[in-house]
Amino acid sequence: MGNRGGSWYLVGGMRRGVAVACLAIATACGTPADETRPIELWAMGREGEMVLRLVPDFERAHPGLRVRVQQIPWSAAHEKLLTAYVGEALPDVVQVGSTWIPELTALGALAPLDDRLAASAAIRRDDYFPGILDTHVVDGRTMAVPWYVDTRVFFYRADLLRLAGAVAAPQTWSDWLAVMQRLVQPPDRHAIFLPITDWVMPVVIALQHGAELLRGDAEYGNFRTQTMRDAFTFYLRLFQRGLAPAGGTDVVNVHQDFAAGYFAVYPSGPWDLGEFARRLPPALAGEWATAPMPGRRPGEVGGSLAGGSGLALTAHAAEPDAAWTFVEWLSAPAQQIAFHRLTGDLPARRSAWDEAGLRDDPRAAAFWTQLDHLAATPKIAEWERIATAIGRAGERIVRAEARVEAALADLDREVDVILEKRRWMLARARGDG
Repeated sequence: MGNRGGSWYLVGGMRRGVAVACLAIATACGTPADETRPIELWAMGREGEMVLRLVPDFERAHPGLRVRVQQIPWSAAHEKLLTAYVGEALPDVVQVGSTWIPELTALGALAPLDDRLAASAAIRRDDYFPGILDTHVVDGRTMAVPWYVDTRVFFYRADLLRLAGAVAAPQTWSDWLAVMQRLVQPPDRHAIFLPITDWVMPVVIALQHGAELLRGDAEYGNFRTQTMRDAFTFYLRLFQRGLAPAGGTDVVNVHQDFAAGYFAVYPSGPWDLGEFARRLPPALAGEWATAPMPGRRPGEVGGSLAGGSGLALTAHAAEPDAAWTFVEWLSAPAQQIAFHRLTGDLPARRSAWDEAGLRDDPRAAAFWTQLDHLAATPKIAEWERIATAIGRAGERIVRAEARVEAALADLDREVDVILEKRRWMLARARGDG
């Protein structure tokens, strides 16, 4: 796959040159001069496989337009996008993870969409979840259209919570902690599974505490503040109290261990709606549920992170108008619903939720609630590296390799190094030197 993919970029670049030559001498090439070149879409993972099933409907609805889809594994997608940008071999449309948009925007790889959105009769900005749409806006410009949405909520075993005295999911952290404490029976039973290398929950907890991840114009780390120390101390205590397994390798298969009752709560995303339905035994079919992130006070929904993927036009798309027609079509509620049924991904448009009845689905409803209580990660090209560093710091803290204060001081210094180039570029832009 890797070799074929690498060759594809080279061949793709030559193909464009051949297409231009053929257009100039259409008769000699044997191609009609008015024939439209295929719209090229790069899509990732399962989405790349499933979107292929929608293409025939688009082509039937738009005679003369054709679509060619390149499927790319998520593990290789980021590198392939950057390589293709350098080689000037990007397609017309790319699927972009929301945290990649600032980096690709900084490179100049994407085309702003605000003028197209303003003129579109098919796409309404107010039909999107505001927190999700915001992740696709960089420096006031909309750089992609949300395709599907992602955030984290609590998946939990309702039967185990009932045994712990909770007839319904708690709403606050204090109530959740009280129930979790009654669930713990070390070493065979814990309350919640938190992968110790994952950066998401430490960041969610930090944002819920009111912490700012970066300071200045996102120029420096902000991890030595008291608020940040309080947040990471709270996170650490989940492990110190035995609520979460701290071994790192204790959980081999999340779904099997959830079914076995090794833990009762798992923060996860919408992809697990389908996975839990398929993988849990029939006896548990009615015994698992979802709940929004707990708040710090009664009646409050705790914040979670905005995620998912969008569809972007590349800056030098060969067929930008045709490509935009395809993006508009994929963004329509009918296609959003069809894509949800193929993939399990949750639609980005509210109207698609209504038409598909998702708001009435008790397990999807937690996501509907959570999607109105989101925060975006910093919109800078360096975020992926910073997120990885946060994950390493959280792991050091949980494994007792460093105290909270020391680990966060080290993290601050590491993030400052990561952001060194950003500070230099901002200084030049301000005329500071």
